[in-house]
Amino acid sequence: MAGNNLSPRQKMINLMYLVFIAMLAINMGKEVLSAFGLLNEKLEASNIKATTDNAAALEGLSRLASEKPDRYQPVLEKANRVKEASTEYYAYLEELKTEMTERLNDKRDYEKMDQSKFLDKKFFKGGGKYTEEGQEFVDKMEEYRGAVLEALGENFNEIKSSVAERFSTGENGKAENRDGVKIDWLNYNFEGFPLVASLTKITQIQSDIKNTESDIFGAMLGEELSSEVSMTNYTTLLEQPKSAYYQGETFDGSIVLGRTDATTKPHEVELFLDGKKLSENDYELDGGKVKLKVSAGSPGDHKLEGKLVFMQNDEPVEVPVSSTFATITKPNAAVISADKMNVVYRGVSNPITISIPGIPDNKVSASATGLSRISGSKYTMNPGSGRTVNITASGTLPDGQRISTTSEFRIKDVPRPSGTIRGESGEVSMPRSSLEVSTVGAVLEDFDFDLSLGIRGFKFKVPGQPTISVRGNKLDGAARNALKRARRGDAVQVFDIEAYITGNTGYKLKKVSPVVIQLTN
Repeated sequence: MAGNNLSPRQKMINLMYLVFIAMLAINMGKEVLSAFGLLNEKLEASNIKATTDNAAALEGLSRLASEKPDRYQPVLEKANRVKEASTEYYAYLEELKTEMTERLNDKRDYEKMDQSKFLDKKFFKGGGKYTEEGQEFVDKMEEYRGAVLEALGENFNEIKSSVAERFSTGENGKAENRDGVKIDWLNYNFEGFPLVASLTKITQIQSDIKNTESDIFGAMLGEELSSEVSMTNYTTLLEQPKSAYYQGETFDGSIVLGRTDATTKPHEVELFLDGKKLSENDYELDGGKVKLKVSAGSPGDHKLEGKLVFMQNDEPVEVPVSSTFATITKPNAAVISADKMNVVYRGVSNPITISIPGIPDNKVSASATGLSRISGSKYTMNPGSGRTVNITASGTLPDGQRISTTSEFRIKDVPRPSGTIRGESGEVSMPRSSLEVSTVGAVLEDFDFDLSLGIRGFKFKVPGQPTISVRGNKLDGAARNALKRARRGDAVQVFDIEAYITGNTGYKLKKVSPVVIQLTN
């Protein structure tokens, strides 16, 4: 009961404890047993409500992620990982509770749940050791605790402390009883207790799971909403009475704060450029910005005035606009920039912007192998063989001067894709049932282009079983049959994944990295 190397006196004391617990179990008052049962019912009712509340919170995060994916999608992914681990652990405990009461005719007759035989036989065996089911019970709690802490990452320290405490299995797997004696955690909590008491304890663990979900989803939602009004959503703007200064003048500009939140849109726009009112065709609302679409006009300074009207508490609030910009007269070089990076990729339509300040886009010409014009200053580059490509841009200024500039770009291949299962790459842990229906895919990690990759087929390997070639992106019948023969903890491999770029199947990708799946059941 308390471990090895005990003195005869301590062994006798421990034996007396066992006898005392057995007497308590035999003579347990009906009122006490019924009280445990009523507490279990209240916990189960609370868990049902918590399930609904947590689903609503997760739905709120999903809605925000669909509206603002850049901000909320990473948060939603963490929340989904917590939800997945919680659902799996909760279901395991629910199945155990069903086993505990399946032989009872009346599941609410708590006065007959005074015996401890079921869990004593299921969890413990002689010599102070756990049965396989007992060790699994401890492992499941530790696995859940680790999965939640990993999903939370470096943030939410207060919640992580709460999770570690709620799902602790003791220091080195030991718990200290009232006499200061350290015994195995599972024995301390479940050995010799009436069935109704153990049932209530397991329901309490389920309640801790729901409370953990609630704490995490609420904190994630609250933290992200508070960031909406954070100072990180502001940028600095330079406000100046004129757009150009002579050498030796005092620069009298001011640095002001400007909000960059894309959800802040004006209710009404009234702008004038050099005294002429702009129509709705002269600008567009782009997130929290008013994007102008007007001609830069003749060389010199131009004045932009007016107001932006926002609704605050159903009342209009006017924000004045007063700015100037300058139109330059004579550039001396072309401007060529890659929209993504200073390289172009084979197998990809690389967007390129080519313009010459002071020269209209329709008067600018550009040439290079694989370069084609889309419209205006927008081009696309599809490089062929070789390691570099030169792009030459030319144009004629109003005074007749010819400008021509050449820029060199490096040509690189699309990087090696990473294989995925259920959207996860590298080493993945999942139940056998999830793997049977999961989709094999491939992604280009840390790649600047959002390319869609398709899967023609892959190879599937279960330890001790022949390798199976699969066509398509999911396990076929042969692969599922091999999976049935795998054991919990086996490392199943998905490799030789045949991937291709959607819309460009002729380009040969580099060999896709494999995926290793650790089976959890």
